[in-house]
Amino acid sequence: GSAYDPLLYEFVGDVKNDQLVEIERMNALLVTLSDDPRANLKPGLTDAGVAIKNMTLVASLPKPDGFVDPNNPGEISKGEVDASTDETGAEDKKASPIEGGSRKRSPLLSFSNTDMAFSGDTLVAGSYHGFNVYNLGENGVPDLLSSVVCPGGQGDVSIVGDLLIMSAQETRGRLDCGLQGVADDVSAERFRGIRIFDISNLEAPVQVGAVQTCRGSHTHSVVSGPGEDGKIIVYNSGTSSIREREEMESCFDDSPGDPRTALFRIDVIEIPVDDPASARIVHSPTVFADEASGALAGLWRGGDHGDDTQETRATDECHDITVFPSKQIAAGACSGNGILFDISDPLDPKRIDAVSDPGFAYWHSATFNNDGTKILFTDEWGGGGRARCRAFDPLDWGADAIYDIENGKLEYRSHFKMPAPQREFENCVAHNGSIIPVPGRDIFVQAWYQGGISVIDFTDSENPFEIAYFDRGPIDEEELVTGGFWSTYWYGNRIYGTEIIRGLDVLALQASEYISDNEIAAAGLADFDGVFNPQQQFPVSWPDHPVVALALLDQLARHNPASAKLVQEATNALKELGDAFESNEVSSRDVRKIVRMADKIAGLDAGGSASRAMIAVANRLR
Repeated sequence: GSAYDPLLYEFVGDVKNDQLVEIERMNALLVTLSDDPRANLKPGLTDAGVAIKNMTLVASLPKPDGFVDPNNPGEISKGEVDASTDETGAEDKKASPIEGGSRKRSPLLSFSNTDMAFSGDTLVAGSYHGFNVYNLGENGVPDLLSSVVCPGGQGDVSIVGDLLIMSAQETRGRLDCGLQGVADDVSAERFRGIRIFDISNLEAPVQVGAVQTCRGSHTHSVVSGPGEDGKIIVYNSGTSSIREREEMESCFDDSPGDPRTALFRIDVIEIPVDDPASARIVHSPTVFADEASGALAGLWRGGDHGDDTQETRATDECHDITVFPSKQIAAGACSGNGILFDISDPLDPKRIDAVSDPGFAYWHSATFNNDGTKILFTDEWGGGGRARCRAFDPLDWGADAIYDIENGKLEYRSHFKMPAPQREFENCVAHNGSIIPVPGRDIFVQAWYQGGISVIDFTDSENPFEIAYFDRGPIDEEELVTGGFWSTYWYGNRIYGTEIIRGLDVLALQASEYISDNEIAAAGLADFDGVFNPQQQFPVSWPDHPVVALALLDQLARHNPASAKLVQEATNALKELGDAFESNEVSSRDVRKIVRMADKIAGLDAGGSASRAMIAVANRLR
């Protein structure tokens, strides 16, 4: 009723603002009391404070020309109307909370860096403004080859052979990649969906296909192909508003009871490699339907889970679907639920299991471990643009949730959240990451927006822990600017991070009490076929190499201190091989010694994997 009484409305608003300001003041105090080096870092666009642990910053690249506003590189809001002035321009002494958002005008253009894809020595970094193509040179440092301006938002990318697939969702996007946008409510010039580029010439990509969808493309997943039929299958996840039917006839809105609605679906897209211009949607399955009744809204209907629980979005879309083709399964992070899919028929995915979490606001992304027996889901509480790592924010909200897959069911094991408290002007929540392929362990590197980069070990699903991090101070000391790391991925023994505002960072892990030089080197030997797409996972393998066996021996010594003497003997035996291993000039006596040590290691608790790796090395030398 206060809305009908202007004085009461103003009073209630003032009370709410005062409470928020006081909460922010208390959070600032709590942050200063934290002993975590990431807390309370110096703000700055290019000169922010830095906290780094067990990592090395190899290189930092600014955004390329054309992908940054030279007059406003930090994308700070501007305008005459500000929270510190009233409508007459007079100064208003009342403080306003940062959480409420700035009343200044946001920049008209968005140059946000987004997702990445890799193939061979090529890195493609997506952007709301298009994409940039880099060659990975010496030490993994990117060198810019070309830039393609093609606004439309999202910019999530995947590489399949000579084709680049890119997601676009914003209503301003144009079919021709033009800068002028689209003003009309209905227009044949508007583009929202999957763009396809020919990148056979990396210095001159060309758009060769475009698939329009009802809700745009927020993300996509390369599921299979090209097979013998020369076709690629892609799952598309649209999360935006539904188009007008006048613009795309097959798009039906959310009218209650209409089974034709574009909600509650994903799109299955077929791309012929030889004719990408004919790419099309071949199926839009209702993957959330109730199996008994057939009702489309068969999963979480929205709302909270009871007292002191999160308000969780209804399940009418998937944000990410990560496929694991070798096991014919996929993990869907689908707004209100985490879902395990059967993709044995890529054209018709089926739901196997679904879970909910009382602390999740929005199921955002999913990552399998290397053997496809676990899934790490993320919760994007606040949508990525809010401060959700404050000192008082729950550690199971805006966090990771780790599930084991047992007999086709998702079994909850634990949560993990980046532990350093952040200020109100640092947007922070769980975001995109990837597995670091250390044999014998489940290690994950992850972006937390302005919360930085965190590397965790979740080998023990119930007890994940942090082993390394990198963080910068906030972009601005007064305004919450959506910035920080969008994605961080391991590739070629380097960690690449797209920093939304600042550019592109390259980092490397350092040996520490949590990870050895041998383990890092073994990760660098992993065979991943030279391709990485964000929502497509293949299990990596390792060669029969002494470094791999040494990495597993390091793990054995770490977890079984009583075995230290025997492990050291085995380690010495492997190190004695030295350069002779590569030239295959090892004596039969040395081979027999490795086998004898492997037999002894096998008798230790948890020594099986190290023993098998040693035997594999010996067999290679016979």
